Amino acid sequence: MSGTFKNIDVPPTLCSFCVAPVAAKNVITPEFKKAGNKVYLLQIERDDDNLPDFDDVTRKYQKLEKLIHDKVVVSASAIGRGGYLASAVKSALGNGLGVKFFSESKKRLTQKRYGEILVEAADIADPDFKLMGEIREEPFIEACGEQVPLDEICAAYTAPLEAVFPTKTDDAGEVKTPLYEKKNVMQSKYRTAVPRVVVPVFPGTNCEYDTAAAFGRAGAKVRTVIIRNRHAEDVAASVREFAAEIRNAQIIMIPGGFSAGDEPDGSGKFITAVFRNNSVMDATMELLKNRDGLMLGICNGFQALIKLGLVPFGEIRDMDVHSPTLTYNTIGRHVSCAVRTRVTSTDSPWLMLSQPGDVHSVVVSHGEGRFVAEDAVFGRLLKDGRIATQYVDEGGNPTMDVAYNPNGSMHAVEGLLSPDGHVLGKMGHCERAGFGLFRNVDGDYDQKIFEGGVAYFR
Repeated sequence: MSGTFKNIDVPPTLCSFCVAPVAAKNVITPEFKKAGNKVYLLQIERDDDNLPDFDDVTRKYQKLEKLIHDKVVVSASAIGRGGYLASAVKSALGNGLGVKFFSESKKRLTQKRYGEILVEAADIADPDFKLMGEIREEPFIEACGEQVPLDEICAAYTAPLEAVFPTKTDDAGEVKTPLYEKKNVMQSKYRTAVPRVVVPVFPGTNCEYDTAAAFGRAGAKVRTVIIRNRHAEDVAASVREFAAEIRNAQIIMIPGGFSAGDEPDGSGKFITAVFRNNSVMDATMELLKNRDGLMLGICNGFQALIKLGLVPFGEIRDMDVHSPTLTYNTIGRHVSCAVRTRVTSTDSPWLMLSQPGDVHSVVVSHGEGRFVAEDAVFGRLLKDGRIATQYVDEGGNPTMDVAYNPNGSMHAVEGLLSPDGHVLGKMGHCERAGFGLFRNVDGDYDQKIFEGGVAYFR
């Protein structure tokens, strides 16, 4: 949500830009479908070269910050390419609300005015905030005497590149998979009040901070290890440090990102190379097999886990053409949206705080998240309770519809478990749930995965 101010403890509407060429069909919470708010423009002074007067910028931004903290501002969006009109259109598409601009010319509405802020509020009585328009319940953008429907705008936005970057596929329909009702005892033989989590940070990893925060909130102590690769000596030293930290931890967590730029030949290859180092591999297997430890991989981490064999097999092994894997999304490009997932099996410490059939919302962001497996392999995984989570529609049914299963995963698989449930790999970024996020998109984002992992050791 480019330009959105964070920590606004009020419902965002205008600048809730959650539309993308492919997006799950999110349900907007009725309490956020509020029309009648006004649209203001925080203008800034510029010199003869059109450069901002930064003293003016500082003064006005401080004023805006105070209005945000006083909960006067509902939402705010930085003006970028396309000017005020483009910012309002993108924001309106997010919630399906209309915007009516008052007396402004098309030239003025589409000027590039970087640094200025479009603000939504019930009322702002300050001359620095120019009244530009208002929010309407009707899904239209109205300006300069013209009305354009939002669905027409969205179609114009996606249609030109549909042949190159498709938003639709031929796959559709429900996936008939039963819930796995069995559950083993979920308590480690080795108790500790504060489990230690080791998080490797590879070149290209970008979710280590969110991951550490999520585990910290759950009550764990997190140690991040940066895998340095400028020189061979750096790699060797990092591997030694990582192996030592694994031996001192109860949990290994591989976070998301784009390790080594997802090269060569597919994502997760650099991570798997590190885990196949003898010292790291031995420490990992000793943790899982002898110390009742846990392992979690999300997104890029899931890609590494499945290519190592840790899911669904529970051990680092060589893979073959019959092994399940993750590959390129059906639409052939990156997807970034919110989806719904169903807990299909809770036979894991990570999912022990959920019930079979629970549906959670989660955000995804990946280019290689499509689960692929032979039918016989999938059948065994389902029978043994190794299918952890699946993409589902609004009725909670696993589906192949790209609107809900954006990467086209076979059998709608989003997450997998190892045979004993100690290793979980999943595509959805449950670590990205937090205070103030996704407030205008309906759903339960708290999967309690991190809490489950921590509770296992207490």
